[in-house]
Amino acid sequence: MTRPACRACGAPLSRTVADLGLSPLANAYVPADRAGRGEMFHPLHAFVCDACHLVQLEAFETPEAIFSDYAYFSGFSAGWLAHAEAYVAAMQARFGLGPASKVVEVASNDGYLLQYAVARGIPALGVEPAANVAKVAVSRGVPTEVAFFGAETARRLVAEGHAADLTAANNVLAHVPDIHDFVEGFRILLKPEGAGTFEFPHLLRMIEERQFDTIYHEHFSYLSLGVVSGILEQHGLRVFDVEELPTHGGSLRVFFCHAGAAHPTGSAVDRVREAERAGGLFEADGYAAFAEDVVAIKCAALTFLAELRLKGARVCAYGAAAKGNTFLNYCGIGPELVAAVADRSPHKQGTLLPGSRIPVVSPQALLDLRPDYVLILPWNLKNEIAGEMAAIRAWGGRFVTAIPRLTVF
Repeated sequence: MTRPACRACGAPLSRTVADLGLSPLANAYVPADRAGRGEMFHPLHAFVCDACHLVQLEAFETPEAIFSDYAYFSGFSAGWLAHAEAYVAAMQARFGLGPASKVVEVASNDGYLLQYAVARGIPALGVEPAANVAKVAVSRGVPTEVAFFGAETARRLVAEGHAADLTAANNVLAHVPDIHDFVEGFRILLKPEGAGTFEFPHLLRMIEERQFDTIYHEHFSYLSLGVVSGILEQHGLRVFDVEELPTHGGSLRVFFCHAGAAHPTGSAVDRVREAERAGGLFEADGYAAFAEDVVAIKCAALTFLAELRLKGARVCAYGAAAKGNTFLNYCGIGPELVAAVADRSPHKQGTLLPGSRIPVVSPQALLDLRPDYVLILPWNLKNEIAGEMAAIRAWGGRFVTAIPRLTVF
């Protein structure tokens, strides 16, 4: 059997980080009229490259198949909107952005971020491959190109006058199988003294806090500052700052520019790199305990839910998020243990979760079910969700999160 090859350096992959069995695409929600049809399941097996230390999955589907008609709309999370608005304000202050500037966001989704640039009078352009999502951005006044981003798209955008003073790419670097073509696009798109930012869940947090549910097929790579810095350097780009963020259970915002640009390198870069070294991200045995702890989380969740079912308690979930679908499918949890999952997005309501086939309902419909427990699947938003659904406490309902350990509150 041929070993898969690293997408960053081409070395053969043999070291396992986590083998989560077979799972469908995490965002392949099942329409009600297709409930009687089957689904395609693919191996969900994360490897780490012994040569360059990139943690990654094999690519079983093309980006076109995954992202051309996408079910995720960023604008339904109040917390994420606040994060985006704060980003635009901070970048305007730091880089002096104004009417003569150009901000380009790659994977701009429904205009959740660039709407704040437009409101401040900063010329903006979104690049979004999902036409259904891009349509919402345009309705918000955000000019949007429907395209996958890479070197070819970047050359076209520059030729059309869209060279960027600032590029943003939030939670997309992990989603691209051809990571070199993607990064090369930023080298082409950035003006000589321009700056770019990547935000992505930090591999160090994933490993230390056992966030295995962030592993799903749409995430081809799991990233550290050290690995991202090395890839950027291969394309004549340089990391000059990094911020640690609480989003998605712990993320990095990496600032980069052309290698010869004037942006000074901040002390945070060395500090985060040292934390990654200390956390074992660049050593073979740094991942040894992760897989065993993932099994323990599964066992604890199944034991808890099975006992509640035998006692006659009703359990529902909140958040039809991709990470929740990884968790439910790996654990083998279906509607016999979790009756329904609520989500604010009308695009998901009325569908079934991929694999587990748990029905997706509105938050009000979940309240009407009067659950005894609500399992919060996007645990990184637990405080926001517990606030929104506080009404369950009126009949003694409680909230549950399963990662990094089972917690009832």
